[in-house]
Amino acid sequence: MTTPDDPLLGRVLERRYRIDAPIARGGMSAVYVGTDLRLHRRVAVKVMDSRYVGDPQFLRRFEFEARAVAGLNHPGLVAVYDQSIDGDIAFLVMELVRGGSLRELLRERGPMPPHAVASVAIPMLGGLGTAHRAGLVHRDVKPENVLVSDDGDIKVADFGLVRAVAEAGVTSASVILGTAAYLSPEQVDSTDIDARSDVFSAGVLLFELLTGRQPFSGSTPLALAYQRLTYDVPAPGDLIEGVPEQFDEIVLRATERRRGDRFRDGFEMQHAILDAADDLRLPAFTVPAPHRAAERVTAAIARPVRPVHVPARGTTEFGDPADDSADPYANDHADEYADDYGDVGPVDDPADDETFAALGEFTRTDAGPPVHDAPVASGSTAAAVIWVSLVIVVAVALGAVGWAVGDYLA
Repeated sequence: MTTPDDPLLGRVLERRYRIDAPIARGGMSAVYVGTDLRLHRRVAVKVMDSRYVGDPQFLRRFEFEARAVAGLNHPGLVAVYDQSIDGDIAFLVMELVRGGSLRELLRERGPMPPHAVASVAIPMLGGLGTAHRAGLVHRDVKPENVLVSDDGDIKVADFGLVRAVAEAGVTSASVILGTAAYLSPEQVDSTDIDARSDVFSAGVLLFELLTGRQPFSGSTPLALAYQRLTYDVPAPGDLIEGVPEQFDEIVLRATERRRGDRFRDGFEMQHAILDAADDLRLPAFTVPAPHRAAERVTAAIARPVRPVHVPARGTTEFGDPADDSADPYANDHADEYADDYGDVGPVDDPADDETFAALGEFTRTDAGPPVHDAPVASGSTAAAVIWVSLVIVVAVALGAVGWAVGDYLA
């Protein structure tokens, strides 16, 4: 069997979360399908890059942000279940969304009609608004961080990670935190960030959903980021026909360079879109999950979670992750996930294509153990035969008695 060169695969973190298969890799982290061995459910495990683990300032902020986000409850937010550090690995355990990102959906289908944009924006802004009212700012709203489930649910992911990384001492001065195309002006030239910074990014995201392109361009990320200090985001209707005036106005207000002129937070922007949808009588719409991404994640999490014995604290029963005997299902799961993740693209950043492609080079060499319904045991078969025989004997006896009584009366 051939496995990818990733030492995390098969490893159990905190004696509870097994790393099963890669989903995506970005500049700050990698995301995996995992199994919560205690609750027997699939989860998403986000593992931070190793360079952050030795930074105490990052670790403090990482823990604080994870706790804050875990306290939020809204269907438009990806739920955070746990956060911990296991040796040299800092990780988050989150809800595993069966589907893919808005980025992947845009690549598959191109720009969206207004009713589809509204169906994305309303739950997305509801999630952002919930966080804003709790005093949290996302700082990295972009299509890669908005997920679409195969049920049409829209969920915002990765709250708090950008702030944690921003406070890490290892961050390079040349790195622009947050994707350059979606940064607000104040994220480029100051550190004074609030909910209206997320509103600006959400406005740029809506512009891209409506037009299929980003409003700014530049030869480098730094040049791209500085475009918004000088130029306004144009109205989507200036680039593509059919965009309602109400949507143009929402995008223009959300992306005002003076943040005092923007919507106050996610909820205020959400209400503007709800009003526009009512005025335009937009039909209800279920946003489809990106087909390719949904297929690979669905196939992985649809498989039943088989119970695994978790050793007592202080034991080494799990052994070396590379040792097949460490987990009786290790080979089974490696084979099962091979086909599901053999051909994947990045979720975080197109620049990481080559890195993530190397992670996805799985080769399946056998069919693995098939899953069948439980067979009837031989003891059960024998019992059935005995019962049938008894019924026949009783029936014959009753028939004989009836015949004798009838003959006597005659």
